[in-house]
Amino acid sequence: MDKTVLRQIAIILLGTLILAFAYYHINVQNQLSEGGFVGLALLGKYAFGWSPAWTALLLDIPVILLAWWLKGRRFMLFTLIGALSFSLFYSLFEQLSLFVVDLHGNLLAAAVLSGLLTGLGAGIVLRYGGATGGDDVLSKLISDWSGWKIGNVFFASDAIVLLICLFYLPLKETMYTVLAVWIAGKVITWTMTTSWQIRYVLPIKRTSTLAVSVSKAAVKPIASTPQSLQINNKSIKV
Repeated sequence: MDKTVLRQIAIILLGTLILAFAYYHINVQNQLSEGGFVGLALLGKYAFGWSPAWTALLLDIPVILLAWWLKGRRFMLFTLIGALSFSLFYSLFEQLSLFVVDLHGNLLAAAVLSGLLTGLGAGIVLRYGGATGGDDVLSKLISDWSGWKIGNVFFASDAIVLLICLFYLPLKETMYTVLAVWIAGKVITWTMTTSWQIRYVLPIKRTSTLAVSVSKAAVKPIASTPQSLQINNKSIKV
């Protein structure tokens, strides 16, 4: 496996970590829902006590198979990595995290923070060739086919789930969820379309010799006439 693929996988894992953190610590802890398959999984938690980590994964499997058929094995593998890592990270937060983000008294702040983090996490995964679940795959396919901005597709598809939220959540929490999803859609579009990159630096091993890299454009032809090089007050012909 080459370094480029490893880099993509590492960044996809970063995106799903951000996403799982936001869903558990902000949405769930403050009774906000979400759109898409994760929203359905959160509804399963509110209504039946099911863990969103595994409900979302079960919903994702048929669409991941569709992605394999339509987008190829590489996209399917990255999507599978995204879906599995999201479920794993969410499950770990659910079982082990002691961190509490209590914003019940300020749901506007909870909605803004949720939108920023979930949009950033999902956008990173999509930008680097993967998806965090089946709803991401469907939104990407619709965006590619229709030419719509992917953030707008996310918001439109999430609206259906948010309507279902009204059967389980109070109107106030549902309206703040709509705001969070709208912000997330804008952040996803920005993340996907803006020219930025996540860079990483590898450690450099120290050696006894110094390596110098010079671009070809900086190399000038050496004059054919003899020249002198002064080293420690000694003249050397070159």
